[in-house]
Amino acid sequence: MSQILTLGLPSGSLMESTIDLFDKAGFSISTSKRSYRPSVDDPELGLRLLRAQEISRYVEHGYLDAGLTGRDWVAENASDVHEIIELPFSKATARPTRWVLVVPEASEIHSVKDLEGKRVATEAVGLTRRFFEKAGVNVEIEFSWGATEVKVPDLVDAIVDITETGSSLRANKLRIVETLMESFPVLIVNKQAWADPVKRAKLENIALLLKGALNARDLVGLKMNLPEANLKNLLEALPALRNPTVSPLAQSGWVAVETIIEEKVVREIIPRLKALGAEGIIEYPLNKVVY
Repeated sequence: MSQILTLGLPSGSLMESTIDLFDKAGFSISTSKRSYRPSVDDPELGLRLLRAQEISRYVEHGYLDAGLTGRDWVAENASDVHEIIELPFSKATARPTRWVLVVPEASEIHSVKDLEGKRVATEAVGLTRRFFEKAGVNVEIEFSWGATEVKVPDLVDAIVDITETGSSLRANKLRIVETLMESFPVLIVNKQAWADPVKRAKLENIALLLKGALNARDLVGLKMNLPEANLKNLLEALPALRNPTVSPLAQSGWVAVETIIEEKVVREIIPRLKALGAEGIIEYPLNKVVY
């Protein structure tokens, strides 16, 4: 087989969780500190590691067929690309990242309107400019190369910065005034590449597998043996066991029950299963759940 697609993946803070997601989807990716071309056990894929901020531009102009980046960076670059699927994961949690307007805790600024004529620093200049234009507020916006949170109040009046948990903002005694945008990673594709049936089919398969890996993130499989006479009581007592697969065993009067369940409730359910007569209870991890 020959290469079909060139796919851009984010380097930096999102790289580890992205590679882990691809691994659960069935793609084993190997990286090197000195190489921006990771290897993958799929000869139809060519991978490039790039800053998430840049990926949508390279996809739009056809240097990459497709890429995974934040929806925020697609918006920041105003990139004309096709979004295949949103993938709700981030570097630390399953929550979206947020672009927020931030001031010091002691600041007299409490609304967007209070920033009229003030100075704002941010890495997302386009996103910030459009936000203030829509609000009808005139501000001076300057690009920040990083460590944006240390620039208030001495250098600027406010910042627009990205946060996931808010812990860094709290540690720096900063207060959120407004949320500009919430963002998850998205799988995007160049529009000409999307029109190619071979490339489109490959990307649809990748999207299906990635979505299946995310669906399985908080779930586990559970199977057990049970006296058939106890089955009705078990299902009535444990509504979490939705639509289980029930199969007869070779031993007369016994059935095998198998289901998918949220991992967080397993510790409560297993003792109750045992009390209801279940035996041979097995919990196992899931890599993909495709609905």
